[in-house]
Order: sequence, then structure tokens, then C-alpha cells
Amino acid sequence: MSTTDKSNEKQPSTGELATSDGRTTIADTVVAKIAGIATNEISGVYALGGGTARAVGALRERIPGSSTNHSQGISVEVGERQAAVDIQLVAEYGVAIVDLAAGIRRNVIASIERMTGLEVTEVNIEVQDVHIESDDQDQDDPDGDPRVQ
Repeated sequence: MSTTDKSNEKQPSTGELATSDGRTTIADTVVAKIAGIATNEISGVYALGGGTARAVGALRERIPGSSTNHSQGISVEVGERQAAVDIQLVAEYGVAIVDLAAGIRRNVIASIERMTGLEVTEVNIEVQDVHIESDDQDQDDPDGDPRVQ
């Protein structure tokens, strides 16, 4: 009984980005957007980005016809087969930050690997602040007086 060499035959897709049929490249912005959406899906994430990025994002969202920047606070490095992600965020007060970070890592890794086929080598998370509900009230009404009478 002879064995046949199948190395030259076309193989079914195995999720590889580079095949004999061509190569697929994925832009950094795509991976950053996936990571941003996956991060925001986790309960306990108040906002993405540092103070300046959030301020610029808030201004941008007030412009009619503008869209939300899903990659705010996300930076990525994307290679041919791997990606690394850095996330800056503000957590909700009372959330266990260790559990929050673990949930974010799981969701970001699963989303990027499922959608792109890239292996995620690391997800670094920097919690820059903790959001307290009273902070919102202080910004809306710093003196306690109504703004309009």
C-alpha cells in the first residue's frame, strides 16, 4: 500500500494569515478597535484612556455626525502572527481591579484571536483612575446651586 504525499495539495483554511493563496495583513487600528470594544464589554470599566484622551473624546462625541472612538486608550503592536495590547482605563469604584483586569484580558484575547487569527502575546492594563458617582454630580453642579433659574 503506497502513501501519497499531500504536501503539494491545497489544504483547507486553517485560520492562517499567510497561505499559498496570498497574505492577509491586519492594520493596527483594526486590532485596537477590537480590543477597545472587548474592553468596554466588561462590567466595571467606566471609560478608556487617560484624562486628556477622555476630554478630547468627549469633545469629539459632541460634534454632530461624529462617531465614538472605540480605540481610545488602546495601543497595539501588530506583527505578522502576533499582537500585543496596552490598555489605559478608568475603573468603577468598588470593582475588584484584579478581577476586572483578568476579565478584560480574557475578553480581549478571545476577541482578537477569534476575529483576526493573531496570537495575543500580552495585554497590559493601566488603571489610571477610579470613577466615583459623586464626581459626576460635582462636575454638573459644583456649588449645589441650579445653573438655570
